[in-house]
Order: sequence, then C-alpha cells, then structure tokens
Amino acid sequence: MAMTLPTAQEPTMNDVVFPPAAAPLDQPSPASLSLQCRQRLQSSAPPSTARPRQSLSFHLHPCQGPEDLAAACAVRAEAYGRRLPDWRQALAEADALDLAPETLVLLCRDKASGRAVGTARMQFSHQGPLMLEASVELPAHLRQQARAEVTRLAVMPDADAQVRLALMKATWLVAEARGLRWLVIGARRAALIRIYQRIGFANVWSDDHWVPLAHAGQLPHRILSLDVAHIRREWAHRDHPLLGFMTGTDHPDIDLQTPALPASAWPLAA
Repeated sequence: MAMTLPTAQEPTMNDVVFPPAAAPLDQPSPASLSLQCRQRLQSSAPPSTARPRQSLSFHLHPCQGPEDLAAACAVRAEAYGRRLPDWRQALAEADALDLAPETLVLLCRDKASGRAVGTARMQFSHQGPLMLEASVELPAHLRQQARAEVTRLAVMPDADAQVRLALMKATWLVAEARGLRWLVIGARRAALIRIYQRIGFANVWSDDHWVPLAHAGQLPHRILSLDVAHIRREWAHRDHPLLGFMTGTDHPDIDLQTPALPASAWPLAA
C-alpha cells in the first residue's frame, strides 16, 4: 500500500536548527544516473578546503540494501504511527516505489548507537508521473520540467534537530546534481508548512488550496515547490540563515557519493 505523508511529529520552528544553478544534464538513461549525479556533486561544490567542515552526530547516505531499507521503514512507522496508528503496519514495510530502480531512499544513522533516526525518499519524473500527480495536475511550469517529489520524510522524535535539515540539504543537492528544476512536497500541518516555506519552498497554489492525495488516504495536503535552479541565488540574495549550512559548509557525514544499490543487486535472503 503506497502512502506518502508529511512528517508525523507536530513540529515547531525550534525543531529545525538554522545555522548562521547548475546547467541541466542531458536526459540520462537510468543506468547512468548514479554516476552522473556523483560526478556533478563532486564538481559543483567549491573545494572542501575553502569551506568550514562540520561534523554531525549522524551519518546520512543512500540505502544500500534490505537492512537499510528496513531501518528506514521502521523510522517511518514510528514517526507516523504515533499519530496514525492504523497505518503503522503498512509503513513498516517497503512498497513498490521503494524498490523501483531509480527511487532514492536516504537514511540517517546515529553515530553513537547506529540507530536509524531519519529518512526521506525521492521519486524522479523521468520514471513517469510523480505520486501526487495521480491526484492533481501540476501547473505547466512544473509539469513540463524535470522534477522530483520528496516523500516518506520521517524523523524520530528524539533525533538530533539537524536530521531534518540535513535530509533537506541532501534532497536539494541530489536534485541540483541531477539537473532537476523543481522539488515538490506535500504537507498537512501548519507548522511543517512554515518550516518548508522558511527553507524556500513556496505554495504551488494559494494558501487555501488543499489537495486530497490518494496515496495519503485522501487527506488534504498543501503542495509546495522549490526552484532548484535558483534557490542558491535566492539564499545568497536574502543572506538567508540557511546559506552557510546548505552551501558554505562541508558536511562529510552527508555521503551522497556512495551509489545507491538497486534492489535487483541486493543479496537474496537465506
């Protein structure tokens, strides 16, 4: 059962710590995406020696196999299950989109304990329509350009406050490296909408436009988008408090160079 939910916690602005565009790729084949993404990530950022380095309390990386994906699902079930207990079991299991060859599932693990503390999933428009597009037709300026939907964003209640922000940085870096123009996301709770807006997402429609999403139990969501190609310039123009974290700091614990291992390459269970 496929369901996409915003984070289940009731966030406040204090939940996110705010520390003080590349040319599009040619339409790559699915087999070349991981390599091209890593090459763009390596080439687009200034040398790490020119930027401060910040160590995080967790590692962030693409899921590498069934153990990682099971850990991501456990985070989803715990985070969403607190408010949506009827969905806990479904969220505890991977769905078809998780196992699709070009879906990217990111996982955060606490360094001290090894425990999974956060996750997010990216679906890319070269795979076909995004999940939310089964419920609503996006405006032409979004629909006609390369885009990705961020779903299954989940953070454990006791996780480091920077887990959510690191996941957002990672999704933006991947989108920029792949030459995407837009990130889109659905959110229900006002506090979470404000967090996304502060990061740089904007309403696709008006403030009072809510879309019931079929893959989220028909619950109404606000749809927001981030202009991947121009947000770096916007952050700089506004001297945004995110600028340093997102573009001016090297985070070696955000490891996007390691290629995601597709489900077809996972070892078979004994």
